[in-house]
Amino acid sequence: MKVVGVSGSIVGSKTRTAMESTVKAVTEKYPEAYVTLIDLADYDIQFSDGRNYLEYTGDTGYVTKTLMEADAIIFGTPIFQASIPATLKNIFDLLPEQAFLDKVVSMVVTAGSPKHYLIAENQLKPILGYMKAQMVQTYVFIEEKDFYRKEITNDDVLFRIDRLVEDTVVLTKTYTEIREAKEAEYGF
Repeated sequence: MKVVGVSGSIVGSKTRTAMESTVKAVTEKYPEAYVTLIDLADYDIQFSDGRNYLEYTGDTGYVTKTLMEADAIIFGTPIFQASIPATLKNIFDLLPEQAFLDKVVSMVVTAGSPKHYLIAENQLKPILGYMKAQMVQTYVFIEEKDFYRKEITNDDVLFRIDRLVEDTVVLTKTYTEIREAKEAEYGF
């Protein structure tokens, strides 16, 4: 199983910290999984210009192909100005319309205020649904107060990350088994 974590911002450290904790939880709990963390701050991603994702080269080609080859994706996003950052939206724009068909997708959201709790519901889930993701319905919302010196200090947040990881992996295994059984019925 290929699991990709995406830290969807090029500034700040909280989303990266949250995604490092999430990827660590996947690796520790499911050592058989092949896990990759993509921090968008580490890559020079081109703006989407409408071409097929396979035509992009360099960092853009690597990131898009890695996401397309994943079985499960955990998107980490900060909330800026009551919205997801343009860097993350650009990733969605680089991919085909049904990029997340047969993929399980979950979310980790960081924000400076509890007022931004529903941004994932109102902005991120509709995009992921449009792109045909099988979504883990709950997500982890982490506030500024849950961090101290680039560490998550709230045990409840760490528990929710562990639960999100478990839900993501269990759903991925379940959907894979169902899909393989259905495909086996065709007999070719």
